[in-house]
Amino acid sequence: MKRLIYYIPLFLLMTCLEDDSVPLVNDNETILSNFLIDKTFLNDQVIACAASDNGIPDINNIYFYPEDGSSDFRLYQSWAEDGKDFSKYQFVPQKSEPFFQGALRVFKLRSDCKWTLVVFEKEGKTEISTPIRMKLSFQPTVWSTDIMVDQSSSLMPHFSWSTLSEENNVIFFQVLSTEALELLSGTYTKENHFQYYNLKNVVLNVTRNEPPNLISGETYIFTVMDVSIDNWVNHVIMSPFTVE
Repeated sequence: MKRLIYYIPLFLLMTCLEDDSVPLVNDNETILSNFLIDKTFLNDQVIACAASDNGIPDINNIYFYPEDGSSDFRLYQSWAEDGKDFSKYQFVPQKSEPFFQGALRVFKLRSDCKWTLVVFEKEGKTEISTPIRMKLSFQPTVWSTDIMVDQSSSLMPHFSWSTLSEENNVIFFQVLSTEALELLSGTYTKENHFQYYNLKNVVLNVTRNEPPNLISGETYIFTVMDVSIDNWVNHVIMSPFTVE
């Protein structure tokens, strides 16, 4: 078992490609409750979470999973105490950017709001994320590169990591990607370990294609997000490793 601690260049963490323009909204759509009038909408459908940025201290990164067939990605923010009050959510004229080459997307938001929601259209319905509690001002995300990699099983590395706070953690999201940040697998576990590509302890799998076999001698990047019950990311670990 090897303890790997590497430096990840900031461009790997922050570089994104340009996306389509900001969605056009009418005046009556700037408030979420008004936007949803006469729409069929589904709550708690969009997979989303948020973290403070690694390079720019006052930026929030709101990550979400763009399901196949989804479009018109929107971000709403609220300063209300009640994160479920849609009448308090205001549209943010911000475009999303691809992350992990578009397997995920991210909104970059400079705001002191208390809550955010991600909304998109799919198959004639409006899908909404669970409210995300924004904690940048009092509980910024910890970023590190400290991961344990056990390569005793050929081409099937086993990753494990420390949990900052058992009380604050509800789930872990793992991504294994190429050095160019092409996502090979995206999985969720309740436990603080994952083996590529063993789904025994995986509770949710967002891998779209059949994951390829890893290549001996090649370098890949393993990313973990430690997510709280209110969808704030407590800890991000992002570290390269070379397959033995």
